[in-house]
Parts: sequence; structure tokens; C-alpha cells
Amino acid sequence: MNISGGNLPAMSGAGQSGEVYSAALAKKQQKADGAAALALIEAAGTSSAAQTPAKSVTATLGNNVNVYV
Repeated sequence: MNISGGNLPAMSGAGQSGEVYSAALAKKQQKADGAAALALIEAAGTSSAAQTPAKSVTATLGNNVNVYV
């Protein structure tokens, strides 16, 4: 992510204030990313209890492999 102040359209000639504005935007984005990650982790933790167990596989699964040369 590029957070340099010179690339901002509204603050291109503002110098240090553009860098502060850019840093504030970066901080806000990091908070949003963190909140999204926490929500994803929480959703993954709650859905695992609701899943049904997988069916057991038979003993013959994978015994026959067709190979053509």
C-alpha cells in the first residue's frame, strides 16, 4: 500500500498535512481489516460446531487405480 502524501489528489501540494491525512486513512483501513479478520475468525469458530461429521469412507476406496501408458 502506498501512503505517501504526494499521491493524494486533494492534498497534492499540502506537504506534511497530506502525509498526516494519508496516515489517518491508512490507520482507518487497518482497523477495518482487523475488524474483518476478527469477524471471519469468529464466524469460523461458531460454524464448526454446527457441521455434521463426514461419512466414513469404505475400505475399498482408492484400491483400484487406472493407469494408462
